[in-house]
Amino acid sequence: MDKAYILSLIENALDTLVPESTMPYKALFSAARYSLLGGGKRIRPLLLIATVASLNGDINRAITSACALEMVHTYSMIHDDLPCMDDDDFRRNKPTLHKAFPEAHAVLAGDFLLTHAFLAIASDALLDDETKVKLISILARNSGSEGMIAGQIMDIEAENQTPTIHNIEMIHKYKTGQLITAAVTMGCVIANGTDTEMQLLCHYGDAIGLAFQITDDVLDVTNSQQKHGKSISSDAVNNKTTYATLLGIDVARAKAHALIESAKDALHRLERPSPLLQEIADSIRNRNH
Repeated sequence: MDKAYILSLIENALDTLVPESTMPYKALFSAARYSLLGGGKRIRPLLLIATVASLNGDINRAITSACALEMVHTYSMIHDDLPCMDDDDFRRNKPTLHKAFPEAHAVLAGDFLLTHAFLAIASDALLDDETKVKLISILARNSGSEGMIAGQIMDIEAENQTPTIHNIEMIHKYKTGQLITAAVTMGCVIANGTDTEMQLLCHYGDAIGLAFQITDDVLDVTNSQQKHGKSISSDAVNNKTTYATLLGIDVARAKAHALIESAKDALHRLERPSPLLQEIADSIRNRNH
């Protein structure tokens, strides 16, 4: 399955699911589209569709759910960038949403994308009701109090603290890892994967999710000017201890490398080839922005 083709499907579907509007509340759609269609690697929706393809499922049944996952991720970035959170001025080399639009618009656009994600899955004519319930449950759990939001609150409370490696890994697992694991879990559900396949793919998702956040911590230090428009990283500004700042860049990179190898080992134990999932794992290890 060609990566460029899948990415084109994702972009077209996102544009359709959150269209331009002429309604009196059209500013809500404009603000949401500014962030949702503003580029990015689309790691999470790509993972979901790649998982379905690896299990010989119908990727057409996965596109809307993949886009819903990207909506939730985008909402989290919009809110994460707000002044009350990380207070970032730039995202993907352009002003963050609350800089391009009024701050209240950014809050509401995030709220809209979160709720619209669940509506998109519930309205997907290609999925049966049982599958929809499973997908909505996974996405809600992994993005809520047992997932991304739990990690976010732990991350906030870690400011001005010196947490242990265990604490940092817990934050990473929830804040970033759970939504990445949701991608492969949802893909496995759509493709009717076996329990063994689900277990191996969850291990893969957990490993690359932690590796992704560790790499992000490293890049927050090494590419802070490009990412944030600041001479020092936002983590340093917010007095957050990360894997990179606690153990150093080299140790953090070595940890990420080991996690990627563990993820790829899980893929090798699948009975089906999964070249795109392997490519995604390698792309996380080799990130430079």
